[in-house]
Amino acid sequence: MQELLGRIARLDPSASLGLRVIACFDELVVGNVNTRALLSAAASLAGCVAGFHQDQPVRSLRVNPRGEVLRDTTAPVPATATTADGLSVWLERVGDALPNDAIIVERLALAVRIRHGRSRTGSDHRRDLGRLVDGDTPVDERLAAAGALGLGASRLYRLVTAPLFAVWERHPRGPEDVVPTVHGPIHAVIVPAEPGDETLKASPVGVGVATTPQDLHHSFRTALVALRLCDPPRVPTVYADEYGGLIGLLADAPAASAQPDADRLAELEVHGWGVATIEAVIHSQSVRQAARLAGVHHSTMQTRIETISALLGFDPFDGFGKPRLGAAYLVWRLRRSRVLDLPSPTTETRK
Repeated sequence: MQELLGRIARLDPSASLGLRVIACFDELVVGNVNTRALLSAAASLAGCVAGFHQDQPVRSLRVNPRGEVLRDTTAPVPATATTADGLSVWLERVGDALPNDAIIVERLALAVRIRHGRSRTGSDHRRDLGRLVDGDTPVDERLAAAGALGLGASRLYRLVTAPLFAVWERHPRGPEDVVPTVHGPIHAVIVPAEPGDETLKASPVGVGVATTPQDLHHSFRTALVALRLCDPPRVPTVYADEYGGLIGLLADAPAASAQPDADRLAELEVHGWGVATIEAVIHSQSVRQAARLAGVHHSTMQTRIETISALLGFDPFDGFGKPRLGAAYLVWRLRRSRVLDLPSPTTETRK
């Protein structure tokens, strides 16, 4: 499938995204995710509300692109809905339909029929993953969910996170599910934390820190931060371990928390050399080393650092200046991250 995606993308980007829609729903069907998760996926892929209605027993459900259930379920099933076997699904698109709307609805309808035409067995514990990565779930319930998933209480695991449109060259083995988040539905997979595991090859993907099952909710949060730091094709995969405890602070910081250093750092975007210089300074121990990394004369780098110091109000090579600069840089990257935006069907998708 992924080889075919690459070939098609070079010929017809819109068709490539269509095949990714098929691959996405194939994984969801295999994972036996519930109706809400299927609607979340469709809404995320389409960028608009997805709806569902069943005749017996009567039930309606509408989900927005962020994976949130809309409480207004009184609206009638639209005439444009796809209906089969007493089940209806639709997209609430304002304006003209986009090229892949039809295939999203088609695959959603198929997935919903499969979901409602097959009963879950008592040994299917995929729903436990959502409870396991929810920090608000009591510890004893998280441990029970870990046991149901076959995880060893003292072993270390990591959460792997990816958007539903991610391209998987090699899929890891482990419990997986689609989990609602503030960033929309996210594909989550639990993998062992043993080093040297080369089974993970995907883009974009974030890998969380290693924890015991009791703390996998923390690994999940760090994996989400790592995912948002991805920048395909230059940076297709980010490991939370690369940033140590700093990524944990970012994962636990409230979304609306004040970050004055990051606010000021954003002003450097007016300089063409701003981002490259910040990266060089973060990865060096001296002005001369930063100059070599950036490919400029050390006097030029010194002038740039003086500009940065004047803007930020501190010297990045003095005291806590380096960690302050690093934290501000990561917050700035998270603010401008677009990795979770659905690739446009009218532009060439990433391979």
